[in-house]
Amino acid sequence: MAKLTKAAFIEALKEMTLLEIKELVDGLKEEFGIDPTAVAAAPAAAAAAEEEQTEFDVILKTFGSTKIAVIKIVREVTGLGLADAKKLTETADAVIKEKIKKEDADALKDRLQEAGATVEVK
Repeated sequence: MAKLTKAAFIEALKEMTLLEIKELVDGLKEEFGIDPTAVAAAPAAAAAAEEEQTEFDVILKTFGSTKIAVIKIVREVTGLGLADAKKLTETADAVIKEKIKKEDADALKDRLQEAGATVEVK
């Protein structure tokens, strides 16, 4: 029996109908216990799982009972003026900082929470 090359196999696939290809895949599953579609998808799924989030957003949910303290922190970390910082603090789900390191996001979250705010890091 002549060895089937990759190129010959691909050429043969090009001439098959979708139903014939499905039957071929089913035959491979049955004969070898493998799912070629799962094997092809596995590297992509593994790469996506390995990719760790490196940039985080700090979102102010509510300012709590000490709005002035929260406004001061928001002014400090954003560089905004008083009116803009107040407006941002009073905005629901306001993004205070975007795309920062995990350590920086956690530190900012802790500072805002100590001032009485409810904060989320995404």
